[in-house]
Amino acid sequence: MNDPNDHKYRKYHPYQDLYNVPAQNLYNLPTSPEFLFQEESLNQRRSWSENLQYYTGTGYLSGAILGGAKGSIEGIRSAEPGETLKLRVNRVLNSGGHAGRKFGNNLGVLGLMFAGIESGLIHWRDTDDLVNTVLAGLSTGAIYRAAKGPRSAAIAGVIGGIAAAGAVAAKQAVKRYVPI
Repeated sequence: MNDPNDHKYRKYHPYQDLYNVPAQNLYNLPTSPEFLFQEESLNQRRSWSENLQYYTGTGYLSGAILGGAKGSIEGIRSAEPGETLKLRVNRVLNSGGHAGRKFGNNLGVLGLMFAGIESGLIHWRDTDDLVNTVLAGLSTGAIYRAAKGPRSAAIAGVIGGIAAAGAVAAKQAVKRYVPI
């Protein structure tokens, strides 16, 4: 079997049939998305589960980054004179981690609620427009602060609706005026 003159066996060569193929045919990849079913290509929007993952993940990550930065700054400011470098670094890391987890969890929950409500409204109203986004932001803010009382829930709902409308307006402005 190890004899090179043995002609019963041939060496495996995975590219033996590709030598006569031009390189441009090898790398001629499609430029548009490919879909398994034709119905999927008609929908120009992410599915509810993709939205749920996107908003929750984006909210958690941005909250963790912002909270970590805020907590780290608080840790630097709360350093006492005479502390060793090891204690100062420990204080900064602990306060940054604590605030990062807190902010990340809060924004992740907001993203989860917003995505669920928005997807429910799109399904219920059978249309995807600005009204769904504003109502989802209003509902998310109101539900998030409902435990603090009706006044706090109303204020948070208005802030959530305005923030959602502002985010949609900013997205449209970026699409229109920023060449990407």
